[in-house]
Amino acid sequence: MKETSAAEKSANIKQDSDINQDIQNVQTVGTPFSDSAKMTMRNVDVFYGDKQAIHDVSLDIGKNEVVAMIGPSGCGKSTFLRCLNRMNDTIESCKITGELKLEDRDIYHPKQDVVPLRARVGMVFQKPNPFPKSIYDNVAYGPKVHGLASRKSELDEIVEHSLKRAGLWGEVKDRLSSPGTGLSGGQQQRLCIARTIAVSPEVILMDEPCSALDPIATARIEELIAELSQNFTIAIVTHSMQQAARVSHRTAYFHMGKLVEVNATQRVFTNPEHALTEAYITGRFG
Repeated sequence: MKETSAAEKSANIKQDSDINQDIQNVQTVGTPFSDSAKMTMRNVDVFYGDKQAIHDVSLDIGKNEVVAMIGPSGCGKSTFLRCLNRMNDTIESCKITGELKLEDRDIYHPKQDVVPLRARVGMVFQKPNPFPKSIYDNVAYGPKVHGLASRKSELDEIVEHSLKRAGLWGEVKDRLSSPGTGLSGGQQQRLCIARTIAVSPEVILMDEPCSALDPIATARIEELIAELSQNFTIAIVTHSMQQAARVSHRTAYFHMGKLVEVNATQRVFTNPEHALTEAYITGRFG
């Protein structure tokens, strides 16, 4: 194996230094906007106390589109995702400025109740988090809270339909009274997806939904994302560039709190428009 020369090491250090300097003045390139936007974000800044985590991000997520958000650890992609259904409200030091809309409604309007908002914009987390309830009650919980079913038969129909859409019905239909926590990791994550779609959201946010799963379970979730995108708008944060390439229509690359590039996924991974994106996908940092 050839050793890296001192000159090559010096050049690499200079390139990495240039990358970090470039980010201060970076402007988003590509196609961050959509003609059929389901969610619209403009000039979004996020602060944790005095520290700014997101810098002037503007992005649309189109109806029935899957947008993947990628970038190095700590680049702000999960922080930005959590802004989209106000999950950051739970962090006292967090301050968000800019405009974030679901269709034409300002989701940060003082009169916006976060409970119905999170029914419209659901979230699937990194680690499966089923409730300590039966499989049936995990899925039925949301419809009960939001009054979506007036009769037991209606609730049964919602549970069955949701589990079928999550690709889990055939595996659990004979044990709906069993604890959700007794399922395998991949099944638990699909149960959480069923629980999310049971309240008929318009947007599904996924924060590294496969990071704790084995390859077979990951493949099933990725197939499910493709199926769900026919009816839902999806934004997914992932550390796996291969996963982003497989499941998304557009990919957004974040670096040090800035949105560097948004383009059709194939373009991002074969002919990126920005040098920072190319540096990341070719493994120069991350």
